[in-house]
Amino acid sequence: MPNYHFFAVCPRTLEPVLADELTRLGAENTKINAGGVLFDGPLSLAMAACLHSRYASRILLKIASRQYYDSHDIYDMAHVLPWEKYFSPEAKIRVDITAQRSPLESLDFTTLRIKDGICDRFREVCNQRPSIEKNHPDVRIHAFITERYCTFYFNLSGEPLFKRGWRVEKGEAPLKENLAAGLLALSEWDPQTPLMDTFCGSGTIAIEAAQIACHMAPGLNRHFAFENLHMFDMELWQEMKEDARAEVNLSVPVKIAASDISSIVVGKAQSNAERAGLGRLIEDGRLSFTRCDAREVTPIAEHGIVVTNPPYGEQSNPKSASVASMMKNVADNFKRQFAGWTLWMLTSDRLLPRQMRLSESRKIVIFNGPLECRFFKFEMVSGSFRKKDKVES
Repeated sequence: MPNYHFFAVCPRTLEPVLADELTRLGAENTKINAGGVLFDGPLSLAMAACLHSRYASRILLKIASRQYYDSHDIYDMAHVLPWEKYFSPEAKIRVDITAQRSPLESLDFTTLRIKDGICDRFREVCNQRPSIEKNHPDVRIHAFITERYCTFYFNLSGEPLFKRGWRVEKGEAPLKENLAAGLLALSEWDPQTPLMDTFCGSGTIAIEAAQIACHMAPGLNRHFAFENLHMFDMELWQEMKEDARAEVNLSVPVKIAASDISSIVVGKAQSNAERAGLGRLIEDGRLSFTRCDAREVTPIAEHGIVVTNPPYGEQSNPKSASVASMMKNVADNFKRQFAGWTLWMLTSDRLLPRQMRLSESRKIVIFNGPLECRFFKFEMVSGSFRKKDKVES
């Protein structure tokens, strides 16, 4: 079985977490790059990565890489590749370009030349050309262009992998699912530990945690772009999905509580969880969504972990105090009620510990899209808060 070269894209800072995950799936020669992980393996590994990866945003399959001088060379490269081996001329395609230090004057023109090369190849070989589709393509082709090289990839995932297929109801600025899973990994949460999210929004952290506990593959209820490529074994793919369904265990003893100040937001979060296949956990109270002000929330167990993404800036309610003032009150409640708990908070506000009058025991720089954030860890102790040594990751 031949090995292929792949690149898994992920949020920055999650590269080591993703590399470990891919290794567990059977990846070879993993190499961490900024924003993703290079790895080798058979095509079945790529299918497994699309199905099981919680941290990747996309899985790309390398097709070819060559030196170029100008856009004519890139057209020739696209024209000579045997695209007809990979997909049919009836397919709708999309071409995207990413460039670093490229000397080409126009990436838009280069994108057009790549499309021309692909379509001219099909017209000459099949007497038919694929159509171009921006919004819902069957086949997605990525070109990565550096100062000297052009590399073509197939985007095997299609829609980004953080789109698990359950999200309809969204809160304000929803946290992406793969970043939520990454926060849980960085916090070292395990399903035996009670978990709370006190600013749950659309419920992403709680839903990811519950699916992790239930061994529910994140890609189980969606389609992928590789299903439109000739080279993949669809019988094997059906077997892989059946195996993943058999691994789901909705009877796990887990305790997860999510809350938010808005009853409307909480209702949307619970609806998201039900669409994610977690209704049984909600019914018997192992997963709960409750309207509660974070300044008044109480712990669900003697010890546990809070992983949450509090609001930044001014709250939407003009009568509310500023977020800085609110977070001071939130911290007072945590100090009073949550002794013995570990608190993790993701924020773009570097002054959050000062606002809360807490001293972080750890902080991790992580990017929420283009936004540089800090993932702060606080150890909650009874009485006056004891300062910890700060560790920068």
